[in-house]
Amino acid sequence: MRIALHTKVRADRVAAYEAAHREVPEELTAAIRAADVTSWTIWRSGTDLFHVLECEDYGRVLAELEKLPVNIAWQARMAELLDVVHDYSGAGAEAGLPVVWELP
Repeated sequence: MRIALHTKVRADRVAAYEAAHREVPEELTAAIRAADVTSWTIWRSGTDLFHVLECEDYGRVLAELEKLPVNIAWQARMAELLDVVHDYSGAGAEAGLPVVWELP
């Protein structure tokens, strides 16, 4: 399944957000892959961030990552940089953007 997410980086933290993503901990990327995420791309337009990830079950991905110390630390770091986090205040696995159209 493909999941699209929309988050927002704080305007005064764009450089720090991009710098953080140049140094994503290897332990975190390994955990994301182990949770069955096969790809994850983030694009930025101003302060808007658009994510597309591919996985079998997004809810399972969140569940597997939520208690890992490396992810807890990463999420705390991201909380300092983002205005809107990935889960839209607890929506969790339901946070993905709805598909409007797809090229057949």
